[in-house]
Amino acid sequence: MINDILDKARDGERLSSNECLRLLESKELASIASAADDVSRRMHPENYRTYNIDRNINYTNICTAVCDFCAFYRTPKSDEGYVLPREELLSKIAETVALGGNQILMQGGLHPQFTLEWYEELLSDIKRHFPMVNIHGFSPPEIHHFTKVNKLPLRTVLERLKEAGLGSLPGGGAEILVDRVRKEITRGKVLSDDWLNVMRVWHELGGISSATMMFGHVESLAERAEHLLRIRQLQDETGGFTAFICWTFQPDHTAMSHISPAGAFEYLFTQAVARLFLDNVANIQSSWVTQGLKIGQLAMLYGANDMGSLMIEENVVAQAGTVHFLTLDQIRTAIEELGFVPRQRDVFYRLVDTEHERMAIEANRQRQAKCSMAVVA
Repeated sequence: MINDILDKARDGERLSSNECLRLLESKELASIASAADDVSRRMHPENYRTYNIDRNINYTNICTAVCDFCAFYRTPKSDEGYVLPREELLSKIAETVALGGNQILMQGGLHPQFTLEWYEELLSDIKRHFPMVNIHGFSPPEIHHFTKVNKLPLRTVLERLKEAGLGSLPGGGAEILVDRVRKEITRGKVLSDDWLNVMRVWHELGGISSATMMFGHVESLAERAEHLLRIRQLQDETGGFTAFICWTFQPDHTAMSHISPAGAFEYLFTQAVARLFLDNVANIQSSWVTQGLKIGQLAMLYGANDMGSLMIEENVVAQAGTVHFLTLDQIRTAIEELGFVPRQRDVFYRLVDTEHERMAIEANRQRQAKCSMAVVA
């Protein structure tokens, strides 16, 4: 029985890693979901649930790492490799701002040639054109790669990027923070301690970031629990994680396509356990991008308090055949159907003002109407 563990979580008591594993092994979805919803409502008693408007801009797909789970990357010698022209990148940001976005998620591969000065110029150029847009950019594997290419200390790299305009770090590239798993599914990429240390130093510099987990591949349940423990331990130390997002591995078109995809049960169940265990991470984000509208909405009853981003553009999981796209009205309706008021927020989980939100809703409806007309034509 796990009722004793669930009662502890409801009462706000910290769960041990062994208790986390017991929950993961139990598969008692209904009981765990109920407790996760109770904890989410205790942590977020407000009558609203949030979402964000941003765009995932992949400035390059060229990557020296070999990740068996990734359908997006291309080797440095590939004819399909690209580096996004600066004018196109700025145009994408301009469209995002016009649709009410206040942030871009900017990530790429581990490019073997770009210097730190190249990235500083990129950030400065973006901030010069769009000073109010937060750049949520460069996952820990990229940052770690920058230190190797430029032969510079981690703190120096992060200080210079921050000075150039980097606003926050995404939690990409975490997968499972257990080296046995990482070595099995990737080569030439940062291992667990260094991933965590990028986040640690960024937090020490006053920065914030998100934490993620991609599961449902070669990891054991004990390794999922270890991943969650390492996130919680670093959060105890720094307090720099604003949110946790998890999703299931998407195997299509990857070197791991032989692995059967984890379904909605596994996603909802694991997220609910994460809400119970990560008592020091305020926000849990739904992953409708990989799960679709209905499961993404259900996730709000399994511990999530945030529907995540409108995601005007997404390229990485789309390469693996995951093509869920929602309109802003669909995201807001999904929240309303659960009895909450939908509210737009920024990267710090601060609500945007209602006039900005109203204008964003109207801009997105006009964009959707134009898209619909184009399809009919």
